[in-house]
Amino acid sequence: MNPSAETCADPVATHAAEDPRTPPLTPLLTAFFATAVGVIVMNLFAAQPLTGVISRSLHLAPRFAGLAAMLPQLGYAVGLVLLVPLCDLLENRRLIVHTLAGCAVALVVATLTASRGVFLAAVFVAGAASSVIQMLVPMAASMARESHRGRAVGNVMGGLMLGILLSRPAASLVAGTLGWRAFYGIAGVIDALLAVVLYLRLPMRVPLVSTRYGALLLSLWTLLRSERVLQRNAASAALVMGAFSAFWTAIGLRLVQPPFNFGMDGIALFALAGAAGAIVTPLAGRAGDRGLGRRMLFAGHVTMLVALVVNGVAGAGWGGFSASAHPLLAVAMLVAGAAALDAGVVTDQTLGRRAINLMNPAARGRLNGLFVGVFFIGGALGTVLSGAMWAWAGWDGVCAVGFVFTGLAFVLRLADAAGGGEV
Repeated sequence: MNPSAETCADPVATHAAEDPRTPPLTPLLTAFFATAVGVIVMNLFAAQPLTGVISRSLHLAPRFAGLAAMLPQLGYAVGLVLLVPLCDLLENRRLIVHTLAGCAVALVVATLTASRGVFLAAVFVAGAASSVIQMLVPMAASMARESHRGRAVGNVMGGLMLGILLSRPAASLVAGTLGWRAFYGIAGVIDALLAVVLYLRLPMRVPLVSTRYGALLLSLWTLLRSERVLQRNAASAALVMGAFSAFWTAIGLRLVQPPFNFGMDGIALFALAGAAGAIVTPLAGRAGDRGLGRRMLFAGHVTMLVALVVNGVAGAGWGGFSASAHPLLAVAMLVAGAAALDAGVVTDQTLGRRAINLMNPAARGRLNGLFVGVFFIGGALGTVLSGAMWAWAGWDGVCAVGFVFTGLAFVLRLADAAGGGEV
């Protein structure tokens, strides 16, 4: 059964068609959507390499040093639950512009304040407002023709994944040149400019139904419990995001060790090279539009498993390989493994997004919020397990975490295929 034909079990609204007045998604507007989400998502991950310098500047106790990186992501999770569902209730352009403007204000406050408490509250609010990303993605999907929706989602997701991968090196570069406060100030100014452009370029999009906010939030559990398309795609995305997070959480720890001995600049360059895997995002979307989504998914998962083997060989000496004897080859293998791992992750997420955005337009905001919320949990779990396994078993343990997550995603899709499910 085509996902677009499935009835969305939405207690707030029955299945509704797209609004025929919605203007088409042009290539230029697609590029703008991709750029916008790529820039905004940096608010969530850029603080990770800056936690040390921020904690020293604000005199945070060592046990609280990670709050600068954790609170934006916690805020984002709150925004997914409390703000993104408003896409199904309020006029979308106004909601997007106001939310992004609020994000800009919070980032400026984080730039200027000398108070620890105000700074931490500001980055939490900025993280919550950064959930505007999940308002822009369904907006782009609603403007694309159904036959091209996978391509549109893939193109926008390409910008999102590039933003995630480039956020850490970009933040390190700005902080190293202008100071860590400059990064928040620049991000705030860019978000404010984006809000202006979005106000000028986005069409008005009025939700197809009206209801109360409380009923909208209560419907989230019903959708998550009853929608099989959402369940299987969100679960798969969560598992591969766990593998992705495990790798990128620990790779910096491995690269500073012999024989690599990378500094911050070297790690930033490695992240830039690894970002090459995001180029497959539009290809995955096109494959979904052509009915090749399942084959593309299996190829993506197999690619991830192979990448983890390569990473184990290069970083942990699997198969008797010596990184000390061949350091340049080991680095090249790690870069290739990182790019291949990223390619598999974005393939899974792009096709999952396509399936979600072919469901009921009246529930699109909530469906996207739930999808991202579930795979966000997978990413957080991968981060936690990666740190624990690094402390216990080093790089071998990190690769093992990636194998478990990816293997479970592969088995899940095999079982789904056996049961007649479709991507």
